[in-house]
Amino acid sequence: MTRNLGATSLRRKNRSADPMHSYDALPVPLRRWLADARLPWSPASARRVWTRAWARGLGPEEALNALAKAEERTLARDRFAITNQLTLKI
Repeated sequence: MTRNLGATSLRRKNRSADPMHSYDALPVPLRRWLADARLPWSPASARRVWTRAWARGLGPEEALNALAKAEERTLARDRFAITNQLTLKI
């Protein structure tokens, strides 16, 4: 069962932490970005990218850009997304 994840070839992972509590603990700009994300990010994954960006000295906008780039790389690996894009163009 895919629930609300849609058609994707990417692997799904089970989480042990409470996702809503983890989501509520995220910074506001990161929560806003996740609300519009094209992929169903886990709060832990989003926080990891956000924290790495901050550790490199990047600000909030650059951290959000790092998240967008990570999302694009993941979408590029998804064979169903590529198939769907091709059928939409036809």
